[in-house]
Amino acid sequence: MKAVVIKGKGGPEVLHVEDVPRPEARGESVLVRVHAAALNRADLLQARGLYPAPPGVPADIPGLEFAGVVEAVGPDAEGQAKVGDRVFGIVAGGAQAEYLTTHPRMLARIPDALDFASAGAAPEAFLTAHDALATQGGLAPGEAVLIHAAGSGVGTAAVQVARAMGCTTIGTSRTADKLDRAKALGLDVAVANPSGEFADEVRRHTGGEGVPVILDLLGAKALAENLKAVAKRGRIVVVGLLTGTKAELDLNALLARRATVVGTTLRARPLEEKIAATRLFAATVLPWLERGAVRPVLDSTFPLDDVRKAHEHLASNASFGKVVLTF
Repeated sequence: MKAVVIKGKGGPEVLHVEDVPRPEARGESVLVRVHAAALNRADLLQARGLYPAPPGVPADIPGLEFAGVVEAVGPDAEGQAKVGDRVFGIVAGGAQAEYLTTHPRMLARIPDALDFASAGAAPEAFLTAHDALATQGGLAPGEAVLIHAAGSGVGTAAVQVARAMGCTTIGTSRTADKLDRAKALGLDVAVANPSGEFADEVRRHTGGEGVPVILDLLGAKALAENLKAVAKRGRIVVVGLLTGTKAELDLNALLARRATVVGTTLRARPLEEKIAATRLFAATVLPWLERGAVRPVLDSTFPLDDVRKAHEHLASNASFGKVVLTF
């Protein structure tokens, strides 16, 4: 089969499309013929040698999400999936290949209205957004939430998930155009923050109270402002590190707000936890996708052979929503 293979450490130049052995459905696993696989910033980091794949998954084939068709079912997975099912899901690596194997309970059925490219743009973004907001952040219907990088893949999904939960959404971006486009997805309040300051605007729009939940994809440079913008007993859920990994923490501000800072990632979790997150996604978010209450935001598609161009586009920060490879 053809797959994206990382050779060395660096930028898009270390990515190669090569023939590699096709995996087999053994034990309690299924073989999926991949038709689309979205890119994530984790892929950029992995190519640079900064985010290695966990044990048990391909070390040199990137890709954390996919959409495709079940082609074979392992003997211990009978009855949990069937050949011909249109499915999508997340994996810890290896999705940017024509075939992959995964646990059957890590799969969700693709809604009939979604083609493979759109379906490929959904799993990581919506699973991450829903898990971060509802499970890790404890966001309740009717609460306000601050979503950083509202034009990113996770950001566009989070705006829609929060909106579907009946929440007030406040979003930040350095680009006014991305905020305008996010409003079409349900963003209530847009805060442009080219200087990195946003707390005053957030507090102004919340009557001085701040927001109960912050979904932070920015990391280091947003920490101080997050502590100003969060409500008393609020939760700051750190999902991304676009602005760096290290920052000074004002413990006095943390104590004064009685706030909680939560770090979360899906990739490194035990299989059982990822299955639980996937099943919750299937029970909660999938019905929203089916009736069009939320939708994948597809920025662009690239054929497999243009994987370097796809990585360059994602790294440029010009994308709105997801960048997807097609097979």
